[in-house]
Amino acid sequence: MPSALDNGQRWPHKLLRAVVARLLGRRGAGQIANDPSSYETRIRAAVPAFDAFQDTVAEATRGLDARLVLDLGIGTGETARRVLELHPRGHLVGIDRSVSMANSARVALPQDRVDVRVGRLEDPLPKGRFDLVVSALAVHHLPAAGKADLFTRIASALRPGGVFVLGDVVVPENAEDQVTPLEDGFDLPDRVDDQVRWLEVAQLDPTVVWAERDLAVIRAAKRDH
Repeated sequence: MPSALDNGQRWPHKLLRAVVARLLGRRGAGQIANDPSSYETRIRAAVPAFDAFQDTVAEATRGLDARLVLDLGIGTGETARRVLELHPRGHLVGIDRSVSMANSARVALPQDRVDVRVGRLEDPLPKGRFDLVVSALAVHHLPAAGKADLFTRIASALRPGGVFVLGDVVVPENAEDQVTPLEDGFDLPDRVDDQVRWLEVAQLDPTVVWAERDLAVIRAAKRDH
């Protein structure tokens, strides 16, 4: 099967699904992602497995003594809160492109343990040698080449033995498993196998730890050499 990075092809029914979602009154991810006041209600309606998904992202960080954590696309802090509970000595740097979402995370999370910044995934990553990088429901907004580039930059930001945990919307093997509302031009999911390959190219060792329909969680450790 050809790679999405090679030819730029996307799941052919994405636009149709997005149009149907709008007609049914379901907001696309782009609208949800910029409205912290209704985010938690709407994201759970759009992603019924949201809490199990978030719990799995956090659980995939176990086994580390994570002192310095980077959260890419911190949103309202759902992922960060879970990760900080599992890593009580950790300090977390979070970025989000939305000013309103970043402000929401600042209010929700302990200020002495969290540094929230406004920024895009395409921008240079914050300086530091991170023990852990996490991202939930954010990377799928990048095109294929952007994902591959981000994975390389994440690998450079991780200390040897550090871990990247990616939880995101993906293109499923079966079209009927695409159930998450998507917004054309804003949501750009790719297949799991493509993302695994790009992580390997970035000198990370990925393992798919959870998958349900069009959601997946991948844990990728940085190689020591």
